[in-house]
Amino acid sequence: MEGTLILEDGQVYRGKGFGAAATNAGELIFSTSMCGYQETLTDPACKGLIINMTYPLTGNYGISETDNESGGIHAFGLVTRDISFRPSNRMSVMSISEWMGIHGMPGVYNVDTRAITKKIRSEGTMKCVISTEGISKDTAFEMIKGIPAAAGYMKSAGVSLRMLRAGSAAEGAPGRGLKIAVIDFGIKKSLVEAFTGLGCDLVLCPYDTTGDEILAMNPDGLFLPSGPGDPNEADHAIKTVAALAGKLPILGVDLGHLILALAMGGSVYKLKAGHHGANHGVTDLDTGKSTVASQGHTFAVDAESLKGSGMAVSHINLNDGTVEGIRHEKLPVFSVAFHPEGAPGSNDTKWMFGSFVRVVKENRAGEWKGGGLDA
Repeated sequence: MEGTLILEDGQVYRGKGFGAAATNAGELIFSTSMCGYQETLTDPACKGLIINMTYPLTGNYGISETDNESGGIHAFGLVTRDISFRPSNRMSVMSISEWMGIHGMPGVYNVDTRAITKKIRSEGTMKCVISTEGISKDTAFEMIKGIPAAAGYMKSAGVSLRMLRAGSAAEGAPGRGLKIAVIDFGIKKSLVEAFTGLGCDLVLCPYDTTGDEILAMNPDGLFLPSGPGDPNEADHAIKTVAALAGKLPILGVDLGHLILALAMGGSVYKLKAGHHGANHGVTDLDTGKSTVASQGHTFAVDAESLKGSGMAVSHINLNDGTVEGIRHEKLPVFSVAFHPEGAPGSNDTKWMFGSFVRVVKENRAGEWKGGGLDA
């Protein structure tokens, strides 16, 4: 079957199709991950994205029953130079093409992904249509016009919860550990496991839960996870986080990092090409140590906007110098733009979850003395 990628500027890439016989419109980005395609495609934060892989081969180890980050695929399409229809892996239960077909997601291969990546790098992310059904430019342009506002993805079915849900390290036995409230912007499985693996009880709250509703649960801390969409349009979440700063220890990751910055009076802006992949260098300004981090964000915090907010830059990106982490100068409030849990990618900074749990315990006991998160 034919595969086609049509960009909003009229550029057309024609190749071969795989996955589902379908057509989707979304935002085209590139990912530098060499593996982890299953985790990436099932991450709710990828809702609305059509992902161009810079690594030339996708699907060689197939699809497993354990690597999904949610209940299904959230990305809108996949573009790759080559695809493996015969995976080699003892854990594989099917090929990526079969899996994408089941979930209704189209893919295109046998196109010049290097040229697509260079175009995104020079011109920025852009809207596009991916199709394995054979569509005209005119039809594609009409679909591009109908792409919803980015904030709508957070509110769409299957991304954020519609009602409260409790979970704990001991399934069905909440109340044994620290209670961490989570505002669900589109949390993925690995972030939940990062806390439950430390013995925490989680209360997952819909994205529009108010600050008073969260305080009524009497949590020990607040976690702001990853998710899709434009943080500038997440009015409910910004207001809630602003109301809770100073009342609870807070840790934000990815979208949660951006929403925290906005809630504290800062501003965020859209990056030209974004940071997507599992091999981005980050430096901790408090320790001077650098590490490799997994990332998936299209927006960044404006460092200048933090002046006078009480927030300080704690991490920077080694490639472009953008803000990768912030922390409050006096309160137990922290966030990072990268994914400490990896999935896919390095878990070199996974210790941050344990460090935050320690801060929460110290704060509950009235013993926290300030400072950043440390290993």
